[in-house]
Amino acid sequence: MPKSRDTAFTALGADGSFDVIVVGAGINGIGVFRELALQGLRVMLVERNDFCSGCSAAPSRMIHGGLRYLENGEFDLVRESLRERDALLRNAPHLVKPLATTIPITSVFSGLLNGAASFLGVTDRPARRGAVPVKAGLGIYDWVTRRRRMLPRHRFLRSRAAFQRWPKLTPRLRFAAVYHDAWISYPERLGVELVLDTCRLAQDAIALNHARITCDGPGFEVTDLETGDRYPVTANAVVNATGAWLDESLSELLDPAVVPDQLITGTKGSHIVLDNPELYEALNGHMVYFDNSDGRVCIVFGYLGKVLAGSTDIKVERTDRVRCEDDERDYILDSLRLVFPTVDVSADQIVYTYSGIRPLPKSDHDFTGRISRGHFVRRVDSDVPHFCMIGGKWTTFRAFAEHTTDAVLAELGRPRTADTTELAIGGGRDFAGAPYIERQLTQDFGISDERAQHLVDVYGTRAREVMAFCTERTDDRPLGVDTQLTAAEIAFLVQHEHAMRLGDLIMRRTAIAITGTIDSGLIKAIATAAAGELGWDETRRNTEIGELIADLSNYHGVDADALERRTIERTAKCA
Repeated sequence: MPKSRDTAFTALGADGSFDVIVVGAGINGIGVFRELALQGLRVMLVERNDFCSGCSAAPSRMIHGGLRYLENGEFDLVRESLRERDALLRNAPHLVKPLATTIPITSVFSGLLNGAASFLGVTDRPARRGAVPVKAGLGIYDWVTRRRRMLPRHRFLRSRAAFQRWPKLTPRLRFAAVYHDAWISYPERLGVELVLDTCRLAQDAIALNHARITCDGPGFEVTDLETGDRYPVTANAVVNATGAWLDESLSELLDPAVVPDQLITGTKGSHIVLDNPELYEALNGHMVYFDNSDGRVCIVFGYLGKVLAGSTDIKVERTDRVRCEDDERDYILDSLRLVFPTVDVSADQIVYTYSGIRPLPKSDHDFTGRISRGHFVRRVDSDVPHFCMIGGKWTTFRAFAEHTTDAVLAELGRPRTADTTELAIGGGRDFAGAPYIERQLTQDFGISDERAQHLVDVYGTRAREVMAFCTERTDDRPLGVDTQLTAAEIAFLVQHEHAMRLGDLIMRRTAIAITGTIDSGLIKAIATAAAGELGWDETRRNTEIGELIADLSNYHGVDADALERRTIERTAKCA
């Protein structure tokens, strides 16, 4: 067992009393865990799977102000989102970076009346956005950020200028609007860094993944899902941040007499990742944000050397793990053909798919795009009051956590003592720019430029800590072709980043799955490295491999045959 986990359970066994227990370690749960702990409260975070392994692992990888929320009249949400976007650009510059965005426009006034009708509640249905409503929306974007502007103002291009920059855009183009939002390279890693920061800054805080909490009379019981050990715990308040599973978890943690009616409406969003150099080049460094034929907004942008495209927005009746189905895949591919009609896009270019359920507030809207992406806290009265986090999105996790924390502090009669608005996150501390840090690493550790780039890209200023750890080991060698990942780095992730399962390493601590780097040989090599750190025998190692391959096949469109083909192709390339 990694020392951090062993230490956490030792502390839990010694003292199981907490001011607050946070249930669910998606980005909202992690955010409120940090916010509460930094106010001086003793807080425990409990997650039955891995940190950021549910809905928080399936975002569009955008950190944005929510341009289309203006059609819903959610001006406060847009203002909050833009403020939080800029805070993330400052606080996590190693992971959150500016994203130049282009909106292809094929008409002038289309969508103007529809937007007004939507704002007044007359219609739910979307329409394509013409130049006038897009110009108005971007004007609001610029106005909201006028005082602390971090990104350039928007501009409009006529078709001739647009085609010079994006010659493969649809020939129906009349204008192109260019503005800036942001993107996040490794969202799951940002969640882990928040956990690590919290446990460093508030040493009474405890964060547990692969653990389950259940009701136990007047208190609760935490079960370590790795060992089966059980620990009685108590709290003065509970924050339920289980997202799409909120209604289900309340039924497990509360007396049936006080369980509220349904609080969550789930909508499914799917994305695909393509290995398509022609499309990557056609994007020319921008995200393209466009209307599909049905009026829904779609996106496509270059992501870690591949192309990420999405997404769907489909109501789901029950919460469960979801995957990108064939009709959703085809919907996204057809949308790309609409905006880049001369670029060949096909299903055989897809290296990875993913899907998640957005935990939105309960709504009767027929068109899912009209369901608010805002957030609020619902208090449920019980022997131990429960504060339910409802709604929210990746960009606004800190603001939502702040809002929830204020409600809990008021309940407990405790003052707010810390503000996280300007608090750097993980490897974003003292970030002087990637080139500078890379040069320091190559000079001080004698590593290649490629290795330095990899470390800074993933860890930011923590790259030095990682490299110092790796230098002390004898297994700091690449685990496969086309990867800088080494067995020593896997050991670091196990010992210092709460990685307990093979899926934790491959799906969330690294990006080798989503970028299509993963193959059968690399899976076996990582499993062997992890086994040495976690004490797995051959049976456990093989079980972990089997479960991971099943997960990739069932939920990410990468089956065992595809993994084996990749291994053969890469081996042949090096022969």
